[in-house]
Amino acid sequence: MEGSNSPKTFSTPAASSSHPEPIGHDENLVETNSRLLKRALPDNLDEQPQPPLMKRLRSQVSPTMSPSADNDGLAINGENHAVNGVNVENVVIVGAGPAGLMLGSNLARYGIKSRLLDDREDKTSTGRADGLQPKSIETFRQLRLADSLLAKGVKIYDICFWNATATEPLHRTGREVHYPSQVDVKDPFILLVHQGMVEDIFIEDMRERGIEVQRSSPFTHYTAEADIHEPIKAFYKDNKSGSVQSVQTHYLVGCDGAHSNVRKSIPGAQMVGESSNSKWGVLDGVIETDFPDLWSKVVIHSETAGTVLCIPRERNMTRLYIELDRSLNDAVPAEATQELVMKKAQQIMAPFNVTWSTVEWFGVYKVGQRVASTFTDETERVFITGDAGHTHSPKAAQGMNTSMHDSFNLSWKLNLAIRGLASPALLATYQDERRKIAQDLINFDFEHAAAFSVGDSKALADNFNTNVGFISGVGAKYSANALNYPELSPRGVLRAGELLAPARVNRYIDANPVDIQLDIPMLGQFRVYFFIPSIHTAAKFLSGVSQYITSTASVLGRSSLAAAKSYATLNLPSVESDEFTQPARYTTVSKLFTPAVVTTMPKAQFEIGDLPSALQKSRWTLYLDDLKDVSTEKNCTEKWIGSLAAEEVAILNVRPDGYVGSIQRFDANGDGADACLWLDQYYGGFLRA
Repeated sequence: MEGSNSPKTFSTPAASSSHPEPIGHDENLVETNSRLLKRALPDNLDEQPQPPLMKRLRSQVSPTMSPSADNDGLAINGENHAVNGVNVENVVIVGAGPAGLMLGSNLARYGIKSRLLDDREDKTSTGRADGLQPKSIETFRQLRLADSLLAKGVKIYDICFWNATATEPLHRTGREVHYPSQVDVKDPFILLVHQGMVEDIFIEDMRERGIEVQRSSPFTHYTAEADIHEPIKAFYKDNKSGSVQSVQTHYLVGCDGAHSNVRKSIPGAQMVGESSNSKWGVLDGVIETDFPDLWSKVVIHSETAGTVLCIPRERNMTRLYIELDRSLNDAVPAEATQELVMKKAQQIMAPFNVTWSTVEWFGVYKVGQRVASTFTDETERVFITGDAGHTHSPKAAQGMNTSMHDSFNLSWKLNLAIRGLASPALLATYQDERRKIAQDLINFDFEHAAAFSVGDSKALADNFNTNVGFISGVGAKYSANALNYPELSPRGVLRAGELLAPARVNRYIDANPVDIQLDIPMLGQFRVYFFIPSIHTAAKFLSGVSQYITSTASVLGRSSLAAAKSYATLNLPSVESDEFTQPARYTTVSKLFTPAVVTTMPKAQFEIGDLPSALQKSRWTLYLDDLKDVSTEKNCTEKWIGSLAAEEVAILNVRPDGYVGSIQRFDANGDGADACLWLDQYYGGFLRA
């Protein structure tokens, strides 16, 4: 029951120099920690690019690292505890659009119960955002939430360009594949589903885990004490009673849109950029027309009448973005009625007939490209995501996608911070990474919107082709920091700070061919992949490394022990869907990381029993690398890492959000001491162990 138990306190055990405590197996270490540390570093380890120093913030001064480093005031079974007799939430999320719901849903999956405040009486039922890019589809797949959206949405594979001049009637000037083969994605299309359908997926996922959105509760402001260990107080209005209420929380996240009150409450935070005088009307409805490309994405430009963007939608609908007269002065001019916007669309698309049998939603918006000066307060306890941090035109279908990935990036970092497992360097990477992506988006959108407005189909196509990787989501790249260690001489396609590329392998245990980048579900854990040409040749290496990283001699081992204690007290009950997805298969070794083995060795030449104990327990992540990529004719190892010699092994660290953290090669005949030290250096950069 909420507030009925005292908060549990745990501390990270100190490393032992001679008798490390095993975690998750009964074998003794081959090497003691003291001997491991005397081993030579890899020849080029000192030459590896080091992450830049993070700005030292007030939250970094305290040795407790975060407001919850010792689980003070945190929950039993995901609920919240009283501090000094007052209930304190783990996280308060303001706004229940896609960004806020993505954050709430993911935190719940990690065992963290949040409180969601929304100013609306109900969820989105029509209109607003409408497209999922390939990276977002991939994320929903890994969350095991994609099936319903894929079944109901409309898939767009091409884009057409039409143009009319004063002397030439409207005619098609080009047709392009939306995502050409050089964009390496599993799903090379835009999935058109309206925002409410996306919200429904998250709402049901949270409801299954016992979390509901608190509606009709607009946030007004927050206050915070100078002592960062004191909770934040968030204020909101109860629209039903008219009273002002408050709630205390360890963390506050504003997902409350372009006019964010959370952003306005952060000292010094302001939107930076420009707003153009370009205004657009939006219509969702069922269209009757003889225009031939209605079921493609289409840019239609008339030199005399303006521009229309045509996008197919679910339930036989089509969305039209219609350029309005720039002489209309107000941001949402009163004269821009639905009838006027319809007439404007008909003028642009003439001589084709265009009528509407039904209209589900109509709106008017003004284009602007702006980014918040900061995505967090000084103490890194208050954050903003989505439109609260960046605004732009909707015509490249980036808003909902970028907003959700802001929250996705923040969710797993908050989980580790709330559990006291993260050093300050981890939360600092949220602003470092996502504000960069927001600025990249604004730079792209400025050129994209300009080309759109003037109807320059060549400039628009060139801009799209130049930025197609970024538009798809897979081209969003993070710079070197505490999480992203660039490889000195990369040989494969993977790069630190970038997403995993698609690759197919066969899962050893059940002979199922799987997409390896998607097979391990996102549970808030890191993934540690071992690429091994020969299980037998690398037996000593695998034994030494797997025993070390599951012992208290290592950063991962100590952090895993702390994570196990945290999850034992701060968690949410299992749900019915877990019976089908079986998430426990992927946490047999640690709640913090999932080990995986990828080998080119034929299945007939080894058994699961040939692996060390820890890797035997993670048998669902043993993969046979015997399938070729259709486009490159390479297997996963060759594509991701580059070719491995018979006596080489490689280790790949993957972040909980699917981005590459670091890659390194080692001698398969060795005992793995250098790999153990390398892993300690990487995870020691952001874990509190």
